[in-house]
Order: sequence, then C-alpha cells, then structure tokens
Amino acid sequence: MNIDTLIHARWIIPVEPDSRVYDHHSIAIDSGKIVAILPASAAMEQFSALEEHYLDRHALIPGLINAHTHAAMTLFRGLADDLPLMQWLNDHIWPAEQKWIGPEFVSDGSRLAIAEMLRSGTTCFNDMYLYPDHTAEIASSIGIRSVIGLIMVDFPTAWAKDPDEYLIRGERVHNNFRHDPMVRTAFAPHAPYTVSDGPLQRISTLAEELDIPVHMHLHETMNEIRQSIELYGKRPLQRLCDLGLASSRLIAVHMTQLEPYEIETLGQYGIHVVHCPESNLKLASGFCPVKELIEHGINVALGTDSAASNNDLDMFGEMRVASLLAKGITGDSTCLSAFTTLQMATINGARALGMDDISGSLTVDKAADIVAVDLGTISTQPLYDPISQIVYAGNSQLVSDVWIAGKQLLRNHELTNIDTAQVLRKTQSWKEKICQQIPVT
Repeated sequence: MNIDTLIHARWIIPVEPDSRVYDHHSIAIDSGKIVAILPASAAMEQFSALEEHYLDRHALIPGLINAHTHAAMTLFRGLADDLPLMQWLNDHIWPAEQKWIGPEFVSDGSRLAIAEMLRSGTTCFNDMYLYPDHTAEIASSIGIRSVIGLIMVDFPTAWAKDPDEYLIRGERVHNNFRHDPMVRTAFAPHAPYTVSDGPLQRISTLAEELDIPVHMHLHETMNEIRQSIELYGKRPLQRLCDLGLASSRLIAVHMTQLEPYEIETLGQYGIHVVHCPESNLKLASGFCPVKELIEHGINVALGTDSAASNNDLDMFGEMRVASLLAKGITGDSTCLSAFTTLQMATINGARALGMDDISGSLTVDKAADIVAVDLGTISTQPLYDPISQIVYAGNSQLVSDVWIAGKQLLRNHELTNIDTAQVLRKTQSWKEKICQQIPVT
C-alpha cells in the first residue's frame, strides 16, 4: 500500500489504550491521518512510503497540548519577575500592554511562542489574548493547531472599547476561521474580576449557539475569592453557575482555591480544569487540588500560562512539576503517576478543548500529531520505563521531530516552517523598544 509517511520507532506510547507501550513498532501516515500502528517488520512489508524515518532510540508520543497560554506575551518574558499576581498585572503587565500591544506585537510574539512550543513538542495550544485574529493567522500559516480565545474584559483595550465591541469582533474572528481545519475558537472572558454579569450571560448564550467552549481564569487567588464575596456575595464558581456558564463547555484555569463542595460542583457540571503548576508556584497563587479533582472524575489538563509568568512554554517541565508537586502536597508518592501526568498533557487537553476525536492520542483515524523524543541520551540512561523517563527525566531538548496532521514541522531539531533567525531579530528589536520605556535589568 502506497502511503505518505512511515515512522519506525523504538517505542510508541499511544496514550490510548492506557499505559500501553509498543516496542519496535511503526506508524503509517496517509493524508494527514494515522492509518496503522503495527510491528516494524510488518510495516515494512505492508507499506511503501514517500518518506520513511528510522528512529531507533526514540519514543513516539501524541503531540502535547498546552491547554492554557497567552502566546504573544512571550515578548514580555522576564519583564517583571518575583511579584504577586495583582501587582504583576496592575503595575507592570497591563501598563506595558497599553503601550505596546498592536497587530505587529501580537504577530511577532505569537510566532516566537509557536517556535518555542514546536521545539518542545507542543502541537496544539489554547490561547487567550488581544488581537486573536493575528494569532490565528500566524498559527494557521505555520501549521500548528490552535484554539483561539475570543477575549472579553469590561474595560477598553487596543482591541475593543467595550463588551459589545469585544463580542462583535470576537464573532467576526470565529466566522473568519470557522472553515480552517487548524483553527478553532473559544469565548475567553478573562476572569470573574474583569468581566461583569451582563457580558458573561451573553457569552453563555452565544457559546451554546456557536457550539464552542468558554475558556476563563477562575479561582486563581484568594484575593479573587474575597473580592467576589464583597461585590457579589458569593464565590466566583457559584456566580458562574448562577449565570448559566457551568457546563462541560467551561474550561476553568488555575482553580487553586477550592472548597470540597466546589469540587463536587465541578464534577456535577462536567467542567474541565486546566492546571498551570509552574505559573501558580511562581506567582504564589496557591495549589490546585489535582488528586481530589481526578478522584471525583474531573478532567484535568495542563497548561503553561504565559512565558511572562512561567517563564517558558515547555510542557515537559509542566508535567514533571505537576507530578512532583502533587506528591509533595498530598504526601502520597503514588499520586499523579507518570502515565496519568502524560494523559493530562495529551488526551485530557484534547477532551477539554473538544478535539479528542482528532488528537490527543496515537490512534488509527486520528490526525498524525506526533512527537519524537530521543531517549538515547546520557540524561535518560539507563532506561527501564520509557513513560517514567519522559515525565521525570525528559525535557524539551530531547524533542527531535514533530508532525502535525502528517506534516513535519520539526526535523532533527530544526524548524521547517519558521525562519528562526528572523524571529530572533524581531524579538531583539522588541526588547530594545520595550527597554526604552520600562527599564529591565
């Protein structure tokens, strides 16, 4: 059978079925989809491929899914470190955004972020930022999957002047990209403290009409909880429930401040949670009770948040920190096993974004979103369990090759569809301009 691509690997970790590792197997790809996973010897007999890859010290895993980030903010990486969330936002990030945000900033920042994500094995990202049309255009042109947030806040920004305009412009972005196979959209009200009841109710209605998710920071800090009780007489999650936003469409990010009964509420409504352990630690926001969420059957995915608060977009680091943090908090060394953590970075993210039918696992008829991880290095030897090694000893530098929908976007550590030198030149130019306005040490 003639096909486009045949990849022979030392291991294949499909994520579905659970904990399975295929030894000396191959993946056959045609028209952007996986058509077979079978022993390498059988693959060479059954298929004739236009491209053939021999990765005899590599594990193939599903493309990692960054379920929460702000791609363009990568240009603010390291701008204001070691500060609590609200001081970081009010005194540094929001003033910088008011000064610099525009189409060019968002395009250049998104391209820089996508280059970093591809080099570290991320094949899909869920974004929330201003000028979402420009992030969508860059992502589509490069070939990475994206869920583009249709941003909403009450106050004026460079993108829109009021909630009406945010919704009008957001729906326009949705309509412009609804036929793009690599771009999906989600309503993205920023947070309970930046969006009032009226706009949230409208988003609840429109999300049902357009059949798209709602992506929102929620229960991120204790200050957010106090403010909500003072203004509304209730905690933010209860407020969203009362406004009709609690459903399986809701992607709740951070969730570090949860009471036991609220965990029950999340399970009751099928709300997805995105855990951002490194950002939460850096901003001292609190700890997401991942173990309890999983025990209640709640789907928990992983995200990096922005490089301005992390300070990277490396999902390997996020996996390792998530697992170790959960063990330390609970005192249970069996909590958040390596495989469970890998699920959070792959199939759980796909479920949260409503695309587990096409991505998130290496399964026949799904899109060929594949990452090759080199496990033959000094830092990964000796190797007894490839899944454990990926989560506890792996890092982004081990990613050698990446395919999205069967198209190779990283080949032997080199990006195939991004001019790295140009990205670095533009990034340096932005750094010099920003430094003129805000001194950076």
